[in-house]
Amino acid sequence: MCLYNSMTSLSTTLDGFQLKSQPTNLPDARKEPFGEDPGFARLDGEAFPEFRPGSVWLVGAGPGAPGLMTLLAFHALQSCDVVVYDALVNSDILRWVRKGADLEYAGKRGGKPSPRQPDISFRLIELARQGRRVLRLKGGDPFIFGRGGEEAGQIAEAGIPFRIVPGISAGIGGLAYSGIPATHRDTNHAVTFLTGHDASGHMPANVDWGAIATATPVIVMYMAIKHLAAIAAELVKGGRDPRQCVTIVSHATLPHQMVSETTLEDVADFLVSHEPPTPAIVIVGNVSNWRRILDWYSASLRENRIG
Repeated sequence: MCLYNSMTSLSTTLDGFQLKSQPTNLPDARKEPFGEDPGFARLDGEAFPEFRPGSVWLVGAGPGAPGLMTLLAFHALQSCDVVVYDALVNSDILRWVRKGADLEYAGKRGGKPSPRQPDISFRLIELARQGRRVLRLKGGDPFIFGRGGEEAGQIAEAGIPFRIVPGISAGIGGLAYSGIPATHRDTNHAVTFLTGHDASGHMPANVDWGAIATATPVIVMYMAIKHLAAIAAELVKGGRDPRQCVTIVSHATLPHQMVSETTLEDVADFLVSHEPPTPAIVIVGNVSNWRRILDWYSASLRENRIG
């Protein structure tokens, strides 16, 4: 069982509290000429940035659910000539690509044949030099354990214009869809994000696990399942409570999302007996206790594939 800390009651007294009226100096979009159009048609009159030929946009597709993409990401899908996409990009998102645009798969998954990172960057540069509007679509956020910094650096060195479009990272969105706040004033004022393997696929050797063990109350790990047992042992060795909760969120934000719980001391046996599916986000810390009251992503809500 996870070690549970006491949590402050969620009930709040609102006696005497009154919301202020909207400031009069704020623009009212409903008064704009396009404001009468329904839904997303209201965006047709907006001046989105031009996706210029010969440039590359590195775009975060979010944690999985198509509805969690940003407006700029959707604009890029509708403006590009070619999409070079990762393995973790939801196929439902690709349905929104502009008709006539090409799709090129460049997925990298651990233990499976994958294109080399330098080859992917070279392909992006090659396509841009052909005068095409190149959308590099990456799961989550391009700059959070997504190799986006490497690709952007090589694109910049080649003299290719580029733009970064951030996305919701699974370490934030995946937790939210599991009823786990990454931070909570009654639980933690700090959180550590790290990856569970390095470029070679091994457990990161340049991480000071002893320091990580007690640095923050919450640790969020990407791509950590393969080495989770060894990581847990290092955290306990470094002084972390072996009874502390380990929460594994598989297929975050998708209809088949699965959340499982164990502890640092039991995680090795748990992995063998349960074999949690990947991709997965791992959360170490008692902030997961909030799931007991914040677990909102119910079966009925999962019927909507948009999110």
